[in-house]
Amino acid sequence: MINDMATNRVTEMESQLILSLLYACRPTFKRIAKNHSTEQFSGLPYIYSLLNCLICFWYGLPCVAHGVILVATVNSIGAIFQLVYVALFIKYADKTKKLKMAGLLIAVFCAFALVICVSLELLDDGRRQMFVGYLSVASLISMFASPLFIINLVIRTGSVEFMPFYLSLSTFLMSISFFAYGMLKHDFFIYVPNGIGTILGVIQLLLYAYYSRKSSSDCRLPLLASCE
Repeated sequence: MINDMATNRVTEMESQLILSLLYACRPTFKRIAKNHSTEQFSGLPYIYSLLNCLICFWYGLPCVAHGVILVATVNSIGAIFQLVYVALFIKYADKTKKLKMAGLLIAVFCAFALVICVSLELLDDGRRQMFVGYLSVASLISMFASPLFIINLVIRTGSVEFMPFYLSLSTFLMSISFFAYGMLKHDFFIYVPNGIGTILGVIQLLLYAYYSRKSSSDCRLPLLASCE
């Protein structure tokens, strides 16, 4: 009974956090649309997030894993939003970035189609959950780590202008909630990657705090102040 109540509480929290995570990208794309340029923003976090949402959506379906339908529900919504963000990024990117992102988007859908075919045609129920589960672990970790790609730019410029704060914060909160959900469900494939995501989220927030103070004298407003 207590475990069910805790699971329901975490489920409610996750439903709210997924909306905040998807909304977290709004300041970035509001700026991109306003300037008609992706500037030095990286599109990789959105590509990784889309791939992760697709794989985790597949993992959460009853034909792969039982009792974790919330994972499929949340990630189906996430996949739609991430696809919109990738499309917007491609629209405003320069020619080189546009071609790169379009190629990566095609690769994501090809990879997802391959995962579906392999898991349905070649694997039984037990091995299917293991196969998709390990893929979801890898995709989750890559998604949580992808914002760190911008760290080199942050260190080089001493500015957090192109490091989206709200995205890092929301991802951190989501990883904590899904870590708790995975523990309550005793699902290794949920709590392990989200535990790692929590640690990576702390690192990102600490880096943001350090460099935002360091660059506070910069006349340019950080992305944190661009959400109107």
